[in-house]
Amino acid sequence: MKDSSNLASAFRRNIQTYAIIIALIAIWVFFAFLTDGNYLKPQNFSNIFRQMTVTGLMAIGMVIVIVTGNIDLSVGKLAGFVSIVVAYFQAEIWTDVLPDQAILAATLSVFIGLSVGVLWGILQGWIISFLSVPSFIVTLGSMFILNGAILLVTQGKTIPANQPGLSYIAQGYLSPIMGWILAALVVAYLYIHMYRSRASKKKHGFELSSMAQDVGLTTFFALLVVGYVYIVNQYNGVQVPVLILAVASVVLSYMSTNTRFGRYAYAIGGNREAARLSGINIRSNIFLVFVLMGFLCGVAGVVLASYVGYGTIAAGQGYELDVIAAAILGGTSTLGGVGTIWGALIGALIMSSLSNGLQLMNVAPSWQYLLKGVVLVLAVYADVTFKKRS
Repeated sequence: MKDSSNLASAFRRNIQTYAIIIALIAIWVFFAFLTDGNYLKPQNFSNIFRQMTVTGLMAIGMVIVIVTGNIDLSVGKLAGFVSIVVAYFQAEIWTDVLPDQAILAATLSVFIGLSVGVLWGILQGWIISFLSVPSFIVTLGSMFILNGAILLVTQGKTIPANQPGLSYIAQGYLSPIMGWILAALVVAYLYIHMYRSRASKKKHGFELSSMAQDVGLTTFFALLVVGYVYIVNQYNGVQVPVLILAVASVVLSYMSTNTRFGRYAYAIGGNREAARLSGINIRSNIFLVFVLMGFLCGVAGVVLASYVGYGTIAAGQGYELDVIAAAILGGTSTLGGVGTIWGALIGALIMSSLSNGLQLMNVAPSWQYLLKGVVLVLAVYADVTFKKRS
Protein backbone atom coordinates (compact mmCIF):
# COMPACT_ATOMS: atom_id res chain seq x y z
CA MET A 1 0.00 0.00 0.00
CA LYS A 2 2.83 2.35 0.91
CA ASP A 3 4.70 1.52 -2.31
CA SER A 4 1.63 2.28 -4.44
CA SER A 5 1.19 5.57 -2.58
CA ASN A 6 4.85 6.46 -3.24
CA LEU A 7 4.45 5.61 -6.92
CA ALA A 8 1.35 7.81 -7.20
CA SER A 9 3.14 10.65 -5.45
CA ALA A 10 6.18 10.31 -7.72
CA PHE A 11 3.92 10.32 -10.77
CA ARG A 12 2.18 13.54 -9.68
CA ARG A 13 5.53 15.24 -9.04
CA ASN A 14 6.87 14.29 -12.48
CA ILE A 15 3.67 14.45 -14.52
CA GLN A 16 5.13 17.00 -16.94
CA THR A 17 8.15 14.76 -17.63
CA TYR A 18 5.94 11.74 -18.25
CA ALA A 19 3.72 13.82 -20.51
CA ILE A 20 6.57 14.74 -22.89
CA ILE A 21 7.80 11.13 -22.96
CA ILE A 22 4.29 10.01 -23.93
CA ALA A 23 4.20 12.82 -26.54
CA LEU A 24 7.53 11.61 -28.00
CA ILE A 25 6.28 8.03 -28.27
CA ALA A 26 3.03 9.27 -29.86
CA ILE A 27 5.01 11.26 -32.46
CA TRP A 28 7.10 8.20 -33.35
CA VAL A 29 4.01 5.98 -33.67
CA PHE A 30 2.17 8.64 -35.71
CA PHE A 31 4.95 9.11 -38.28
CA ALA A 32 5.73 5.37 -38.40
CA PHE A 33 2.09 4.75 -39.34
CA LEU A 34 2.06 7.49 -42.01
CA THR A 35 5.34 6.31 -43.58
CA ASP A 36 4.61 2.56 -43.51
CA GLY A 37 7.26 1.97 -40.87
CA ASN A 38 10.09 3.75 -42.73
CA TYR A 39 10.26 6.41 -40.03
CA LEU A 40 11.59 3.97 -37.42
CA LYS A 41 13.95 2.01 -39.65
CA PRO A 42 17.56 1.95 -38.33
CA GLN A 43 18.89 4.48 -40.86
CA ASN A 44 16.21 7.09 -40.19
CA PHE A 45 16.27 6.39 -36.44
CA SER A 46 20.00 7.10 -36.52
CA ASN A 47 19.37 10.30 -38.50
CA ILE A 48 16.83 11.55 -35.95
CA PHE A 49 19.39 11.37 -33.16
CA ARG A 50 22.13 12.87 -35.31
CA GLN A 51 19.89 15.78 -36.28
CA MET A 52 19.08 16.54 -32.64
CA THR A 53 22.71 17.00 -31.60
CA VAL A 54 23.15 20.65 -32.63
CA THR A 55 19.84 21.66 -31.02
CA GLY A 56 20.52 19.44 -27.99
CA LEU A 57 23.96 20.95 -27.30
CA MET A 58 22.48 24.44 -27.16
CA ALA A 59 19.28 23.36 -25.38
CA ILE A 60 21.14 21.98 -22.35
CA GLY A 61 22.86 25.34 -21.99
CA MET A 62 19.62 27.21 -22.54
CA VAL A 63 18.15 25.37 -19.54
CA ILE A 64 20.64 27.06 -17.20
CA VAL A 65 20.10 30.44 -18.89
CA ILE A 66 16.31 30.28 -18.52
CA VAL A 67 16.57 28.86 -15.00
CA THR A 68 18.30 32.09 -13.93
CA GLY A 69 15.44 34.12 -15.40
CA ASN A 70 17.27 35.14 -18.58
CA ILE A 71 17.03 34.29 -22.27
CA ASP A 72 19.49 33.97 -25.16
CA LEU A 73 18.10 34.70 -28.62
CA SER A 74 21.52 34.67 -30.29
CA VAL A 75 22.33 30.96 -29.89
CA GLY A 76 21.40 29.98 -33.45
CA LYS A 77 23.40 32.72 -35.11
CA LEU A 78 26.36 32.24 -32.76
CA ALA A 79 26.53 28.55 -33.65
CA GLY A 80 26.13 29.53 -37.30
CA PHE A 81 28.94 32.09 -37.07
CA VAL A 82 31.23 29.55 -35.38
CA SER A 83 30.50 27.08 -38.19
CA ILE A 84 31.45 29.77 -40.73
CA VAL A 85 34.70 30.53 -38.89
CA VAL A 86 35.60 26.84 -38.70
CA ALA A 87 34.84 26.38 -42.41
CA TYR A 88 36.83 29.50 -43.32
CA PHE A 89 39.95 28.35 -41.49
CA GLN A 90 39.65 24.86 -42.96
CA ALA A 91 39.19 26.07 -46.54
CA GLU A 92 41.15 29.32 -46.67
CA ILE A 93 43.93 29.15 -44.08
CA TRP A 94 45.03 25.61 -43.24
CA THR A 95 45.00 24.36 -46.85
CA ASP A 96 47.99 26.64 -47.50
CA VAL A 97 49.70 26.51 -44.09
CA LEU A 98 49.09 22.81 -43.29
CA PRO A 99 48.39 21.15 -46.67
CA ASP A 100 49.06 17.56 -45.53
CA GLN A 101 48.00 17.76 -41.86
CA ALA A 102 44.25 17.09 -41.90
CA ILE A 103 44.00 16.08 -38.24
CA LEU A 104 46.08 19.02 -36.98
CA ALA A 105 44.12 21.43 -39.20
CA ALA A 106 40.82 20.08 -37.89
CA THR A 107 42.04 20.31 -34.28
CA LEU A 108 43.13 23.92 -34.69
CA SER A 109 39.85 24.81 -36.41
CA VAL A 110 37.88 23.26 -33.56
CA PHE A 111 39.94 25.16 -30.98
CA ILE A 112 39.37 28.46 -32.82
CA GLY A 113 35.64 27.77 -33.12
CA LEU A 114 35.30 27.02 -29.41
CA SER A 115 37.33 30.15 -28.59
CA VAL A 116 34.98 32.31 -30.68
CA GLY A 117 31.99 30.89 -28.81
CA VAL A 118 33.56 31.47 -25.39
CA LEU A 119 34.70 35.01 -26.23
CA TRP A 120 31.22 35.94 -27.46
CA GLY A 121 29.74 34.44 -24.30
CA ILE A 122 32.16 36.52 -22.21
CA LEU A 123 31.17 39.70 -24.06
CA GLN A 124 27.44 39.06 -23.73
CA GLY A 125 27.75 37.93 -20.12
CA TRP A 126 29.71 41.05 -19.17
CA ILE A 127 27.16 43.41 -20.76
CA ILE A 128 24.21 41.58 -19.17
CA SER A 129 25.74 41.06 -15.74
CA PHE A 130 27.89 44.09 -15.09
CA LEU A 131 26.20 46.73 -17.25
CA SER A 132 22.71 45.52 -16.26
CA VAL A 133 21.35 45.47 -19.80
CA PRO A 134 18.43 43.00 -20.13
CA SER A 135 19.46 39.70 -21.71
CA PHE A 136 16.57 39.90 -24.18
CA ILE A 137 17.93 43.15 -25.66
CA VAL A 138 21.60 42.10 -25.62
CA THR A 139 21.03 38.74 -27.28
CA LEU A 140 18.54 40.18 -29.78
CA GLY A 141 21.18 42.72 -30.79
CA SER A 142 23.76 39.93 -30.95
CA MET A 143 21.54 37.99 -33.31
CA PHE A 144 21.59 40.88 -35.81
CA ILE A 145 25.31 41.52 -35.33
CA LEU A 146 26.20 37.87 -35.87
CA ASN A 147 23.99 37.70 -38.95
CA GLY A 148 25.94 40.63 -40.38
CA ALA A 149 29.25 38.99 -39.41
CA ILE A 150 28.23 35.81 -41.25
CA LEU A 151 27.54 37.82 -44.41
CA LEU A 152 30.87 39.66 -44.08
CA VAL A 153 32.93 36.49 -43.67
CA THR A 154 31.19 34.50 -46.39
CA GLN A 155 30.81 37.41 -48.83
CA GLY A 156 27.62 35.69 -49.92
CA LYS A 157 29.47 32.51 -50.90
CA THR A 158 29.43 28.94 -49.59
CA ILE A 159 32.63 27.84 -47.85
CA PRO A 160 33.49 24.10 -47.93
CA ALA A 161 34.17 22.36 -44.61
CA ASN A 162 34.24 18.74 -45.75
CA GLN A 163 37.85 17.84 -45.02
CA PRO A 164 38.25 14.28 -43.62
CA GLY A 165 39.53 15.29 -40.18
CA LEU A 166 36.64 17.68 -39.55
CA SER A 167 33.93 15.54 -41.16
CA TYR A 168 34.41 12.73 -38.63
CA ILE A 169 33.16 14.94 -35.76
CA ALA A 170 29.54 14.89 -36.95
CA GLN A 171 29.57 12.17 -39.61
CA GLY A 172 31.66 9.49 -37.89
CA TYR A 173 30.48 6.31 -36.16
CA LEU A 174 31.79 4.03 -33.45
CA SER A 175 32.26 0.40 -34.41
CA PRO A 176 29.50 -1.98 -33.24
CA ILE A 177 31.85 -3.53 -30.68
CA MET A 178 32.74 -0.11 -29.27
CA GLY A 179 29.02 0.69 -29.13
CA TRP A 180 28.31 -2.40 -27.01
CA ILE A 181 31.27 -1.68 -24.73
CA LEU A 182 29.96 1.85 -24.24
CA ALA A 183 26.46 0.50 -23.53
CA ALA A 184 27.85 -1.92 -20.93
CA LEU A 185 29.73 0.91 -19.19
CA VAL A 186 26.63 3.12 -19.13
CA VAL A 187 24.43 0.34 -17.75
CA ALA A 188 27.01 -0.45 -15.05
CA TYR A 189 27.18 3.24 -14.14
CA LEU A 190 23.38 3.46 -13.85
CA TYR A 191 23.19 0.64 -11.31
CA ILE A 192 26.24 1.83 -9.35
CA HIS A 193 24.79 5.35 -9.23
CA MET A 194 21.47 3.99 -7.99
CA TYR A 195 23.05 2.08 -5.11
CA ARG A 196 25.31 5.01 -4.16
CA SER A 197 22.36 7.38 -4.23
CA ARG A 198 20.37 5.11 -1.92
CA ALA A 199 23.33 4.79 0.46
CA SER A 200 23.79 8.58 0.52
CA LYS A 201 20.09 9.18 1.26
CA LYS A 202 20.12 6.60 4.03
CA LYS A 203 23.25 8.12 5.54
CA HIS A 204 21.71 11.60 5.69
CA GLY A 205 18.34 10.42 6.95
CA PHE A 206 16.26 11.01 3.81
CA GLU A 207 13.25 8.84 3.07
CA LEU A 208 14.03 6.01 0.66
CA SER A 209 11.74 4.78 -2.08
CA SER A 210 11.36 1.00 -2.33
CA MET A 211 14.24 -1.02 -3.77
CA ALA A 212 11.90 -2.51 -6.36
CA GLN A 213 10.92 0.96 -7.56
CA ASP A 214 14.53 2.13 -7.91
CA VAL A 215 15.67 -1.08 -9.59
CA GLY A 216 12.70 -0.95 -11.96
CA LEU A 217 13.40 2.65 -12.98
CA THR A 218 17.13 1.97 -13.44
CA THR A 219 16.39 -1.14 -15.49
CA PHE A 220 14.04 0.91 -17.69
CA PHE A 221 16.80 3.40 -18.53
CA ALA A 222 19.31 0.57 -19.01
CA LEU A 223 16.98 -1.07 -21.52
CA LEU A 224 16.64 2.24 -23.38
CA VAL A 225 20.43 2.45 -23.73
CA VAL A 226 20.73 -1.17 -24.89
CA GLY A 227 17.80 -0.75 -27.30
CA TYR A 228 19.29 2.42 -28.79
CA VAL A 229 22.69 0.77 -29.37
CA TYR A 230 21.03 -2.32 -30.87
CA ILE A 231 19.02 -0.25 -33.37
CA VAL A 232 21.82 2.07 -34.50
CA ASN A 233 24.20 -0.89 -34.84
CA GLN A 234 21.80 -2.21 -37.50
CA TYR A 235 22.88 0.81 -39.58
CA ASN A 236 26.43 2.10 -38.99
CA GLY A 237 26.79 2.23 -35.21
CA VAL A 238 26.68 4.86 -32.47
CA GLN A 239 27.11 8.32 -33.95
CA VAL A 240 30.09 10.40 -32.75
CA PRO A 241 28.03 13.63 -32.35
CA VAL A 242 25.50 11.77 -30.18
CA LEU A 243 28.39 10.62 -27.98
CA ILE A 244 29.62 14.23 -27.73
CA LEU A 245 26.11 15.36 -26.73
CA ALA A 246 25.82 12.57 -24.14
CA VAL A 247 29.15 13.49 -22.51
CA ALA A 248 28.25 17.20 -22.46
CA SER A 249 24.85 16.37 -20.92
CA VAL A 250 26.34 14.21 -18.16
CA VAL A 251 28.88 16.91 -17.27
CA LEU A 252 26.29 19.70 -17.29
CA SER A 253 23.78 17.63 -15.34
CA TYR A 254 26.40 17.04 -12.65
CA MET A 255 27.29 20.74 -12.60
CA SER A 256 23.66 21.78 -12.27
CA THR A 257 22.88 19.47 -9.34
CA ASN A 258 26.15 18.90 -7.50
CA THR A 259 28.08 22.18 -7.63
CA ARG A 260 27.61 25.63 -6.14
CA PHE A 261 27.43 27.06 -9.65
CA GLY A 262 24.34 24.98 -10.45
CA ARG A 263 22.63 25.42 -7.09
CA TYR A 264 23.18 29.17 -7.22
CA ALA A 265 21.66 29.34 -10.72
CA TYR A 266 18.47 27.66 -9.50
CA ALA A 267 18.42 29.86 -6.40
CA ILE A 268 18.69 33.03 -8.50
CA GLY A 269 15.85 31.96 -10.76
CA GLY A 270 13.69 30.77 -7.87
CA ASN A 271 13.94 33.97 -5.81
CA ARG A 272 16.49 36.55 -6.91
CA GLU A 273 16.16 38.76 -3.83
CA ALA A 274 16.46 35.84 -1.41
CA ALA A 275 19.55 34.67 -3.31
CA ARG A 276 21.12 38.13 -3.01
CA LEU A 277 20.39 38.33 0.71
CA SER A 278 21.93 34.89 1.26
CA GLY A 279 25.23 36.13 -0.13
CA ILE A 280 25.16 34.74 -3.68
CA ASN A 281 27.11 36.87 -6.16
CA ILE A 282 24.34 37.17 -8.76
CA ARG A 283 26.33 39.14 -11.33
CA SER A 284 29.25 36.72 -11.29
CA ASN A 285 27.01 33.68 -11.53
CA ILE A 286 24.96 35.02 -14.46
CA PHE A 287 28.20 36.02 -16.20
CA LEU A 288 29.45 32.43 -15.94
CA VAL A 289 26.11 31.12 -17.20
CA PHE A 290 26.48 33.10 -20.44
CA VAL A 291 30.13 32.07 -20.82
CA LEU A 292 28.99 28.45 -20.55
CA MET A 293 26.25 29.11 -23.11
CA GLY A 294 28.85 30.60 -25.45
CA PHE A 295 31.06 27.53 -25.09
CA LEU A 296 28.17 25.17 -25.88
CA CYS A 297 27.26 27.30 -28.91
CA GLY A 298 30.90 26.89 -29.97
CA VAL A 299 30.62 23.10 -29.69
CA ALA A 300 27.30 23.18 -31.57
CA GLY A 301 28.87 25.35 -34.29
CA VAL A 302 31.74 22.91 -34.78
CA VAL A 303 29.29 20.01 -35.04
CA LEU A 304 27.12 22.04 -37.45
CA ALA A 305 30.07 22.77 -39.77
CA SER A 306 31.04 19.10 -39.74
CA TYR A 307 27.46 17.90 -40.23
CA VAL A 308 26.55 20.20 -43.12
CA GLY A 309 30.02 20.11 -44.68
CA TYR A 310 29.77 23.78 -45.64
CA GLY A 311 29.57 27.24 -44.15
CA THR A 312 26.61 29.07 -45.68
CA ILE A 313 24.92 32.47 -45.29
CA ALA A 314 21.93 30.68 -43.73
CA ALA A 315 24.04 28.95 -41.07
CA GLY A 316 22.19 28.69 -37.75
CA GLN A 317 18.97 30.13 -39.17
CA GLY A 318 15.96 29.28 -36.99
CA TYR A 319 17.88 27.25 -34.42
CA GLU A 320 17.00 29.65 -31.60
CA LEU A 321 13.33 28.65 -31.94
CA ASP A 322 14.14 24.93 -31.73
CA VAL A 323 16.51 25.44 -28.80
CA ILE A 324 14.10 27.48 -26.69
CA ALA A 325 11.22 25.15 -27.56
CA ALA A 326 13.31 22.10 -26.61
CA ALA A 327 14.20 23.56 -23.22
CA ILE A 328 10.62 24.55 -22.43
CA LEU A 329 9.17 21.27 -23.74
CA GLY A 330 11.61 19.52 -21.40
CA GLY A 331 10.06 21.20 -18.37
CA THR A 332 12.19 24.33 -18.02
CA SER A 333 9.94 27.05 -16.59
CA THR A 334 9.83 30.39 -18.38
CA LEU A 335 9.43 31.94 -14.92
CA GLY A 336 12.85 30.63 -13.84
CA GLY A 337 14.08 28.31 -11.10
CA VAL A 338 12.90 25.04 -12.66
CA GLY A 339 14.41 22.86 -15.37
CA THR A 340 16.49 19.74 -16.04
CA ILE A 341 19.20 18.87 -18.54
CA TRP A 342 17.66 15.49 -19.36
CA GLY A 343 14.27 17.08 -19.92
CA ALA A 344 15.82 19.43 -22.48
CA LEU A 345 17.30 16.43 -24.31
CA ILE A 346 13.85 14.87 -24.60
CA GLY A 347 12.56 18.23 -25.82
CA ALA A 348 15.32 18.39 -28.44
CA LEU A 349 14.47 14.84 -29.52
CA ILE A 350 10.82 15.85 -29.92
CA MET A 351 11.76 18.82 -32.12
CA SER A 352 14.11 16.65 -34.18
CA SER A 353 11.47 13.91 -34.50
CA LEU A 354 8.90 16.43 -35.73
CA SER A 355 11.27 17.96 -38.28
CA ASN A 356 12.45 14.56 -39.54
CA GLY A 357 8.91 13.20 -39.87
CA LEU A 358 7.65 16.27 -41.71
CA GLN A 359 10.66 16.20 -44.07
CA LEU A 360 10.11 12.50 -44.72
CA MET A 361 6.53 13.31 -45.73
CA ASN A 362 7.75 16.20 -47.95
CA VAL A 363 5.80 18.80 -45.97
CA ALA A 364 6.65 22.35 -47.09
CA PRO A 365 9.06 24.30 -44.81
CA SER A 366 6.40 26.97 -44.26
CA TRP A 367 4.15 24.42 -42.53
CA GLN A 368 7.08 23.10 -40.52
CA TYR A 369 7.72 26.56 -39.08
CA LEU A 370 4.03 26.98 -38.37
CA LEU A 371 3.86 23.70 -36.47
CA LYS A 372 7.00 24.48 -34.45
CA GLY A 373 5.57 27.86 -33.48
CA VAL A 374 2.35 26.22 -32.29
CA VAL A 375 4.35 23.64 -30.30
CA LEU A 376 6.34 26.43 -28.60
CA VAL A 377 3.21 28.37 -27.61
CA LEU A 378 1.52 25.22 -26.29
CA ALA A 379 4.65 24.32 -24.32
CA VAL A 380 4.72 27.74 -22.64
CA TYR A 381 1.00 27.50 -21.91
CA ALA A 382 1.50 24.07 -20.32
CA ASP A 383 4.41 25.42 -18.25
CA VAL A 384 2.36 28.34 -16.91
CA THR A 385 -0.59 26.03 -16.16
CA PHE A 386 1.57 23.54 -14.23
CA LYS A 387 3.23 26.41 -12.36
CA LYS A 388 -0.15 27.80 -11.24
CA ARG A 389 -1.38 24.40 -10.07
CA SER A 390 1.76 23.78 -8.04
